[in-house]
Amino acid sequence: MASINVGRVVVGGLVSGVVGNVIDGVANNTLMAQDMADLTRKFGMDPAMAQSLAAAVPWIAVDFIFGFVMIFTYAAMRPRFGAGPKTAMIAAFVPFLAASVVVYGFTSMGMMSMAAYWKGTIEALVSTQVAALAGAALYKEA
Repeated sequence: MASINVGRVVVGGLVSGVVGNVIDGVANNTLMAQDMADLTRKFGMDPAMAQSLAAAVPWIAVDFIFGFVMIFTYAAMRPRFGAGPKTAMIAAFVPFLAASVVVYGFTSMGMMSMAAYWKGTIEALVSTQVAALAGAALYKEA
């Protein structure tokens, strides 16, 4: 069994993180803009702070962490599932599902509307799938 190529996981994870950040940035400023504004009001947050770089940095980091997790998972799955887009999409589904279940728990507590949850969940599914496909395309065994 081949070892995981850590260098390629890093490169693929970085690419995946960039792609995820671009998709999420566009979606959050268009498709999710009203939902984010509603959440800001609901929790009594300062709208300027909620849209500031200080508020964005942790979410930028989250997309890079997701990128590394997805590409590491892809590299670990390749010997069993084979290289290619199908395995990358399965690898992306792992962190997507974990995060979606947690957010659903918060939604069931009334922290956001179900409509916002589903819209965000669909966007996250698209984002993770596309980001994983981009990062996995660069991964090769050592």
